[in-house]
Amino acid sequence: MFRFDSFHMYGVIGSAILTGMVSIGLIKRLGLKTKQSEPVRIAAKTFHRGQIYGGLLFGLGWALTGACPGPLFAQIGSGFLPVSVTLLSAIGGTWVYGYFRARLPH
Repeated sequence: MFRFDSFHMYGVIGSAILTGMVSIGLIKRLGLKTKQSEPVRIAAKTFHRGQIYGGLLFGLGWALTGACPGPLFAQIGSGFLPVSVTLLSAIGGTWVYGYFRARLPH
């Protein structure tokens, strides 16, 4: 995906975004309700600049390792043991975030 060789991943991600946009638009326009007859409420999201930094850091790690966080265990199970470094780095990064979370801007 990061080499722009194939449209496959962009197609999957793009179709997911399009499906979400259409679905939320229909929910709002038609005033759909839940099974308990309550209106569906979609809370407004607040923007924080830390989301940009976190997204860049996450994307940089993904691009450098060439591994999406989801299939790391499958890659290790398939015998790609160097991916263990990626998994340990992901776990370490999660721990570091948890440790400093209270001091980070949210």
